Amino acid sequence: MPLFDGLAHLEAGNAQVNHYLAQLSLNRVPDAGLVYELAVDWLLEQRHSENNYKTYRSELTTFLHWCFAEMAISPQDLSRRIMMRYLDYCQAPPPSLIAYRNVAQFISDKEWGERLPNPQWRPFLGKRELGRELPYRLSDQAMKTKLAILSAFFQFLIQEEYMDKNPALLLQRAKRPLAQEQDDQGKAFSQLQWSYVMQAADQLAEAQPSQHERTRFLVCLMYACYLRISEVAARPGFTPVMSQFRRDGKTGVWGYFIPRSKGGKRRTVAVSQDLLEALTRYRRFLDLSPLPTPDEQTPLFVRHKAAAHGREQGELNANLGIRQLRDLVALVIEAGASLAEGDGFTQDGAEMRTLTPHAIRHTGITHDINLNGRPLSHVQADAGHDSIDTTSKYLHTANSERHESASAKRLDPLLGRREITDEGYQVGSPMGLALLTSAERV
Repeated sequence: MPLFDGLAHLEAGNAQVNHYLAQLSLNRVPDAGLVYELAVDWLLEQRHSENNYKTYRSELTTFLHWCFAEMAISPQDLSRRIMMRYLDYCQAPPPSLIAYRNVAQFISDKEWGERLPNPQWRPFLGKRELGRELPYRLSDQAMKTKLAILSAFFQFLIQEEYMDKNPALLLQRAKRPLAQEQDDQGKAFSQLQWSYVMQAADQLAEAQPSQHERTRFLVCLMYACYLRISEVAARPGFTPVMSQFRRDGKTGVWGYFIPRSKGGKRRTVAVSQDLLEALTRYRRFLDLSPLPTPDEQTPLFVRHKAAAHGREQGELNANLGIRQLRDLVALVIEAGASLAEGDGFTQDGAEMRTLTPHAIRHTGITHDINLNGRPLSHVQADAGHDSIDTTSKYLHTANSERHESASAKRLDPLLGRREITDEGYQVGSPMGLALLTSAERV
């Protein structure tokens, strides 16, 4: 089953591929749909080079077929040893998966105009000589290319917090450390920058409520619950709904339930009063009751119809996917950066433009620990961290705050102080105390 259509059709999705992934998610690999959405996201980053796109999608299709159909394994469970099995598989693939001529991965149905997976396509391309099929073999360079592509994909998954390690990087025997940390905890908005993000979300919602009340609530939810976009986006086999906001009948406490997150875990995030108010505002805009009922299936982020003039109009009963949500958040960040620059904070605006939607998760965690004083164990549970060591990495002050506290430091801490002790000494001499004359005391 080919998974990724050409660039012109990829974002539109494919019903047969979605059905295939939904079946995989139910029966073999629960996060197959999530991995596919992340893979599409990564492939779309290659849209400016069609040759790269074609090479990358072919490798991902082969690799994901092996993971899902051959091994029934999630990419996040791969190890170096299991990756060696994939390379062996690529060196000697099943004969049924080898084709001897190039064909398109998807074809158009002439009657309905629908894009369909091409049943003639195969992931491996063999060679013939004088009409005879040659034994299938990959060159050393082809194997290196495979590892390089998969290593880049795994690095993307690490950045998205889907994976913790890069098994392809190990096999490349690179000298640099595996999955070298890049100070992810530093990739957060400062207090000033985040205030501009929220200001931008408010202004967008006020100016175009039909489009951006939804956007405002998305930003609030991601910040307050430390969400990854993949945890709130629709994908094959999963549709976020309003009833994921749940009230504990005994305590009356509200939480936001995440049925499947990184590592296949589920968790419930404590919901603040501010977030409840944001939810109430969003639901009233949608003409719903102030808070969800326990079994409510209203989609969380409804997809808008596209009107002929290009603006969103009306609603469809379907949730937004990862790419659409990422675009909405990026729009708010860009608007916030422009507001900051308009107030003279040019450097802050430039820094904001380098941050991704995932920085909102880091920001929420950082602010809760360092500004709101929440216990590390509480933040750990809400963030879904396996270890409190991971959470404790956020226990710091931002660089701007450290600079502010350091700006008044003196090289000689006693220099310039005019304190007089009861015994008549001045603090500030090189020896620390200097006897004052009676005239100086007066």
